[in-house]
Amino acid sequence: MWVYGVIVIINSMLILIEIESLALLIKIIKKFVITGLFLAYPYLIYKGVESGMVWIAPVIFSVIFLRQSFLAKNSWAKIFKASIAIALILGAYSMQTLTAKILPVLIQLMLMYFFGRTLLRDKGPPFIESFVRIQFPEFPPAIGRYCRQLTIVWTVFFAMNAITVSVLAIWGAEYWWSIYNGILIYLFMGLLVLIEYIYRRIRFADLSILHKGIPDPISTIKTMMANGRKIWMDVQAR
Repeated sequence: MWVYGVIVIINSMLILIEIESLALLIKIIKKFVITGLFLAYPYLIYKGVESGMVWIAPVIFSVIFLRQSFLAKNSWAKIFKASIAIALILGAYSMQTLTAKILPVLIQLMLMYFFGRTLLRDKGPPFIESFVRIQFPEFPPAIGRYCRQLTIVWTVFFAMNAITVSVLAIWGAEYWWSIYNGILIYLFMGLLVLIEYIYRRIRFADLSILHKGIPDPISTIKTMMANGRKIWMDVQAR
C-alpha cells in the first residue's frame, strides 16, 4: 500500500509543478504582451488616426491601468493609475487623438517623478545607486556621488522627453509623433547609456573597485530587468 501512497504523492507533486510552470508561463506571456503593446503604442496610434479608430488604444490601456490600480498595494499608486484609466476612457470619448497621443507624456513624467523623488534627502538612495549596490554592495563615496549625478541626468532626460512629446502631441504631425515615440526616444536612451558607459570607464579607471571589471551595458540591462520590479516597488514604498 505504501507504494501506491508514494505514487500518489509523486503524481500530486508533478501536477503542482505543472500548474506552477503553467502559471509562470502565463505570467511571462502576459508581461511580453503588455510590453509589446507599450512598444507598439506609437504605431497603433498612427494607424488608428489613419483608419479613424484611434479611440481603441486609449480604451485598451485604460483597462491595463485599471487592472494595475486594483493590484497596486500603495494607496497613492492605486489613485494615480485609476485616475489615468478614467482620464483615458473620458478622452477616448471626447478628445480621441489628443488623449491617445498624451499617454507617452504621462509615462515620461512618471519616470521623471520616480527617478527625481529618490534624490530627496528622505527618499534615498538615488535610483541608480539602488542598481549599482546589487553589483557592488560596497563602493567608495565617489561612486555614490556619481550615482546621484547620473540619477539627475536621467531625471532631466525624462523631463525633456515629456516636453518634446507634449509639443509633438499638440502641434506636431502624427508621423513625427510616432517616429519620436516609437524610434527616436529609444535611440536617445541607448545613446545615453553608451555615452555614460564610456565616460564611466574613463572617470573611474583608477578605482580598485572597478578593476574586477566594469559591467558592460548589456550586463547592466540584465541586472535592471532581473531586479527592476523589486527596486521599483521599493521606491514606491519610500
